[in-house]
Amino acid sequence: MAESLNRYAIRYERDEDGWWVASVPSIKGCHTQGRSIAQARERIREALGLFVRNAKRAEFDEEFRLPAELRRVVARTAAARAKAKRQGELATVLVKDAARMLAKQGVSVRDAGQLLGLSHQRINQLLG
Repeated sequence: MAESLNRYAIRYERDEDGWWVASVPSIKGCHTQGRSIAQARERIREALGLFVRNAKRAEFDEEFRLPAELRRVVARTAAARAKAKRQGELATVLVKDAARMLAKQGVSVRDAGQLLGLSHQRINQLLG
């Protein structure tokens, strides 16, 4: 992967002691470690600063190398969260439509809230 002046691929792996090892594959010798991902991320930026001038502004394309079982768990979780987000967005559209229909039929905001399982304040927001 060719990298721009401000974008670097960062690879994270766990070592046998549970530390996160972070490296910039395109820069020989640019690596560090941390007890957490956040610490390794902070430290790799510092390490990158030893090699390039733009380290503070650099953007990272992060890759986490995990055992197959953990990759599957993380992927399943990400897929479930994305599906839940889509369902939540759909529910919001449906609730808004339902609130509008109820209002057009003369149902009060409080009663609409009761019917839709929301507060009357939320119904007012949706209708606003």
